[in-house]
Amino acid sequence: MKLLSIVKVAVLALPLVLVSCKSHKNISTEPTTVNNRIKKGDLISSVKDNAQTGKFFTSKVKFSVEVGPQKLTLTGNLRMRRHDVIRLQLMAFGFVEAGRIELTKEYVLIMDRINKQYLKVPWISVDFLRNSGIDFNTIQSLFWNELFVPENVNFDRPKERGPGPYNMLESGNDMILSLEASKLDYSWLVDRQTAFIEMANIMYKDRVNGNSQLNWDYEEFKPLNKTQFPHKHQITLNTGGKEVKLGMTLNHIGSDTEWEPRTLISNKYSEVSIDEIIRRFMSL
Repeated sequence: MKLLSIVKVAVLALPLVLVSCKSHKNISTEPTTVNNRIKKGDLISSVKDNAQTGKFFTSKVKFSVEVGPQKLTLTGNLRMRRHDVIRLQLMAFGFVEAGRIELTKEYVLIMDRINKQYLKVPWISVDFLRNSGIDFNTIQSLFWNELFVPENVNFDRPKERGPGPYNMLESGNDMILSLEASKLDYSWLVDRQTAFIEMANIMYKDRVNGNSQLNWDYEEFKPLNKTQFPHKHQITLNTGGKEVKLGMTLNHIGSDTEWEPRTLISNKYSEVSIDEIIRRFMSL
């Protein structure tokens, strides 16, 4: 495949990971009721102790993208300012920005630098995000490898008493923390020894159109500041009968503050709809 075509595939595939996920897998090991020796409050406290405390996070990123039979590897940048913005930049030839995803509390911005097009919408305008209760705070927690409790979601009562709304089940050497609502399941796979979050899963249950699901795996934990942070993230989804896999390997992690947190859109760019983005993706 020519490089230009590869970049176009990636520009379309990366946003779809965040805005149009279908079923892949759930945390599907066979859990048993939690051992009484393991206290839910202690585990949650340990997980929260592993969280990063810095406000800024920057990293070079090696992307691997698979869209059906098409596979590619590209580089880019990840920049985050806590409680404010998450920005992914996709590079062509190692130095030319081909695409950008910018997430704030107010909007989702997707820029196609090649075709000079962009999509900028409030979170509520994206069906999957609205239906599955995913907002900026949720995505931020996934990128930062943290627990979260989604806002404006009424969860079922936990199966055991203890701090927080989470259920807790035992699964081999891991523990499963979960939140359950009428149409939503949130699950985290946590290593019981290290209290590292190894996987996060969000499932929206729809009897008519089928379940929608986002699965986020974390690997290669390495020292960062006073704790550990996963340097490898794997997101897998299936949308419209096409499987999409996105891998992110982080390196040269830092806390650079010298970057503009908002993107200014040139009048040379034309605006497109989310339906157009999905239509172009499905035609690949």
